Amino acid sequence: MADQYSLKRRRLLQGLMAGAGLTALPFHLARAQGGGPLTRPLPGRDIALPAVGLGTWITFNVGDNQRLLDNCADVMAAFFQNGGAMIDSSPMYGSSQNTVGYGLNKLNARDQVFSADKIWTRDDDDGREQARQSADLWQVDRFDLLQVHNLVSWQAHLDTLKAMRDEGAVRTIGITTSHGRRHGEIERIMSSEPIDFVQLTYNPVDREAEDRLLPLAREKGVGVIVNRPFQRGALTQRLASEPLPDWASEVGAGSWAQLILKFILSHPAVTCTIPATTRVDHVTENLAAAREPLPDPEFRRRIADTIQSL
Repeated sequence: MADQYSLKRRRLLQGLMAGAGLTALPFHLARAQGGGPLTRPLPGRDIALPAVGLGTWITFNVGDNQRLLDNCADVMAAFFQNGGAMIDSSPMYGSSQNTVGYGLNKLNARDQVFSADKIWTRDDDDGREQARQSADLWQVDRFDLLQVHNLVSWQAHLDTLKAMRDEGAVRTIGITTSHGRRHGEIERIMSSEPIDFVQLTYNPVDREAEDRLLPLAREKGVGVIVNRPFQRGALTQRLASEPLPDWASEVGAGSWAQLILKFILSHPAVTCTIPATTRVDHVTENLAAAREPLPDPEFRRRIADTIQSL
């Protein structure tokens, strides 16, 4: 049976295509034909995700400032219009969950999002309740993905998430890390636990995940979500004064940000990367990077060597 997410998107596209006299296709195939971002399948599941998502750490923590809430909703509108699906948040991210819920409600976009959130509490018994509270803030019935945030009390929370997945209370589950921390423990969990996703830091400068975690993800059929692709903006800021090499155009990159994203997405283990932004033009630019051509191994080395040298 097709996954509910695919069915929702398929029904939406069937309605749109019926009016245009087009043949109905699964949403990821139809979007690819229409020039949308590349999609990546989740191994073993009837899920194909657009390869660039949207993070909310810091950028969506805007409190009740109406102007900033509406700006975030504008970013979400551009994200969906350009083919995006995964939005990632956490109880750790201040008011970001509420901001996402505001945008989904304003845009009537609950059927367009692949909702990814996290459990972040040291109370072993509080996972379900925190997930319920987060869903209320998002204004969704359930999450498409719940992750144990930075391995906080991961044994208890992962048991909770496995039970929730079995019950249909969440579709997929995973674990997260960032800044290159606790990779040894992440590797042990990936090797022994039936998780769907791992979230980690990876970019042309932070490449430790290439040694074991990315190959292990391919071996185990675990989807990979890449956080901090731009090192929270520090990497693109460092490169801002440097001219983009002429050869970047060979892979369709028109900016350093796009070249970095293409480097990340060209790794065969990567499912999706989740850059955060407050700007409509940046979210459009990020999604445009998820298109062919992508760098081959030799071109990837050229990107990494060049950025390391600057």
